[in-house]
Amino acid sequence: MIHPVATNEDFHRPEAAGAGFHTTHWSVVLAVRDQNNPLAHQALSALCEAYWYPLYAFVRRQGKSPGDAEDLTQSFFARLLEKKVLDTVNPEGGRFRSFLLSSLKNFLANEWDRVKAQKRGGDKVILSLDEELAESRYEVEPADSATPESLFEKRWAMTLLDQVLVQLRREFVAGEKADHFDALKAFLSSPDPKECSYAEAAGRTGLKEATVRVAVHRLRRRYGELLRAEIANTVASPDDVEDELRHLVRVLAG
Repeated sequence: MIHPVATNEDFHRPEAAGAGFHTTHWSVVLAVRDQNNPLAHQALSALCEAYWYPLYAFVRRQGKSPGDAEDLTQSFFARLLEKKVLDTVNPEGGRFRSFLLSSLKNFLANEWDRVKAQKRGGDKVILSLDEELAESRYEVEPADSATPESLFEKRWAMTLLDQVLVQLRREFVAGEKADHFDALKAFLSSPDPKECSYAEAAGRTGLKEATVRVAVHRLRRRYGELLRAEIANTVASPDDVEDELRHLVRVLAG
């Protein structure tokens, strides 16, 4: 999976900062707060399904085994989705990323002994976590001195970009142009013509080179729109999108 460069000028379009914000997930959860409300529960579940791996990586970097990391991550989500743990969240400027990491740290400090005593898998599976996939991803993590927190931040940023790419490809598939996306997606991460040849892309897509240049510009612009929309899904206010985008850029550059 490629990881597009988030500093491309097409990603910085101020007029898009609040676009579609009324439909975002985290703002819905914070607005409703009632865990018995299906709208809030569905919104929170969708975010957890998308962003579970950074939490798994955090637990693994703490020195836990793959099995224990899966149990802890699953149990954490069970607590998150079944109990009213949102009461302490500040709806003004709240970020799902920060809320998750803080809540997970508290959970690990308080619940490790209890989770160890439970039968593996717990009483109820809340999210479907693919342990084999999780561990295959973790095995290729750099074996460096990165702290659990820094690993979480990096995986969060890359997971967010992966979510955007999935959405973008889905749009091309819907337009029966999946082959165009596969030929052009490299321009998102390597816009240098020395690395990405417009002529080569033209040969793969059957388009004229000039048309490919226009298509790449539109691809970057659409990627920027989807990136902003996905970031908006994880913050409480449209005013937070710019700060979160800058944070994403810093994390990926680090």
